[in-house]
Amino acid sequence: MPRVHVLYANPVPESFGAAAHTATLEALEAGGWQVDDCDLYAEGFDPVLTTEERRGYHDVPANRASAGNYVDRLEAADALVFCFPVWNFGYPAILKGWFDRVMLPGVSFHLKDGALAPGLDRLRKVGAVTTYGATRMNAFLVGDPPRRLLTRVMRGGLRPVRQVRYVAQYDMNNIDPAGCEAFLSRVRREMGAF
Repeated sequence: MPRVHVLYANPVPESFGAAAHTATLEALEAGGWQVDDCDLYAEGFDPVLTTEERRGYHDVPANRASAGNYVDRLEAADALVFCFPVWNFGYPAILKGWFDRVMLPGVSFHLKDGALAPGLDRLRKVGAVTTYGATRMNAFLVGDPPRRLLTRVMRGGLRPVRQVRYVAQYDMNNIDPAGCEAFLSRVRREMGAF
């Protein structure tokens, strides 16, 4: 059974993001995935890269040790799905900290003769389920950094990723209940076919 690692970054259990996370988990499980759900807030993930961790960033055994079991969980995955709200056109700090502390040299990439080589050879698919307060146009005008990182950088930097699926609901500040339900239906459909 293929394994998907779901990274969830929302501190509010009654939020619409929590409902989207639940829909994601249910759809992936129904689609035949073995799900490793990582709720960064519930697990108490510390997003702060310490001085010593930064000094040891290129020391592969040391950097892996500082990330604990998060590296093992990532490396065991055939797919990776992020569930998060976009805040200030970026990731919640806890998710940005996960990138800083887990996507490390010797894990997500390798340095060979001064050049980067992709890591995470097992990873084949990357997905995201996310919400924005801003409209799609406003996000576009600032470059939509979360979308760009996941759809461009992840695909190009983590070979052989074959598919990146980005499921976003923009303009959450103006959505009605019917719009919320339509988005949850889209999440179930997209993640069910992931």
